[in-house]
Amino acid sequence: MTYCVGIEVDEGLVFAADTRTSASFDDVRVYRKMHVFEWPGERVFVIMSAGNLATTQLALSRLQRDIDNPGAARSLRTFAHLYEVAEYVGDTLLASQARVSDEDHRRGVNVEATLIIGGQIAGGRPGLYLVYPLGNCIATSPETPYLQIGESKYGKPILDRILRPQLPLEDAARCALVSLDSTIRSNLSVGMPLDLVLLRAGDLKVTQRMRLERNTPLYAEIHDTWSRKLEAAVASLPRFPWEAPR
Repeated sequence: MTYCVGIEVDEGLVFAADTRTSASFDDVRVYRKMHVFEWPGERVFVIMSAGNLATTQLALSRLQRDIDNPGAARSLRTFAHLYEVAEYVGDTLLASQARVSDEDHRRGVNVEATLIIGGQIAGGRPGLYLVYPLGNCIATSPETPYLQIGESKYGKPILDRILRPQLPLEDAARCALVSLDSTIRSNLSVGMPLDLVLLRAGDLKVTQRMRLERNTPLYAEIHDTWSRKLEAAVASLPRFPWEAPR
């Protein structure tokens, strides 16, 4: 399993993802699920993936093949609008899933994958899209300025309570890390290390990039502070009528 979250605020975009692809008692595997395609000053994209690993690897390889081919009719470098990029990535994902063999069908192998793609093209606003296995996509909105793929339920409450378009970019990044931390605590299939990328609106390049291990001081402090503050918040809630005052 996996968990990835993308956030859009007025100041830019935040991307955060775990790296665990399987987790059993004797088999824990790590694979990067966040991929950056960057042409500084021109355009920048970040793609995060969840689902069948072979499908996502094939889709990413096809995207890179088109980039490397100057004669390609379509590539991440040829579109003028971000929604066109999302549609192209959806088409590539759909074609990659179609490569599944008859044997895989008989064995009931699920080859579907889901992607989050976001970024900015010079002259346009930053944007964020969720690409479904069918190739169609949806964008963020002011009411829901985030997108999730994978094991999303444990990390959703903090996003619903805190995220607003006017939130500072770094605060949105802290929300993303708390969302991942909450998911890791409740689900074994999501795990460290974590990848974090920030794209500030107008920079047209990656603003900040981090990989956080469990013992990374920043992550350890966020984890411990969030736990302590939650405990203190519960203790400060109004008392029941039958309880004595503190």
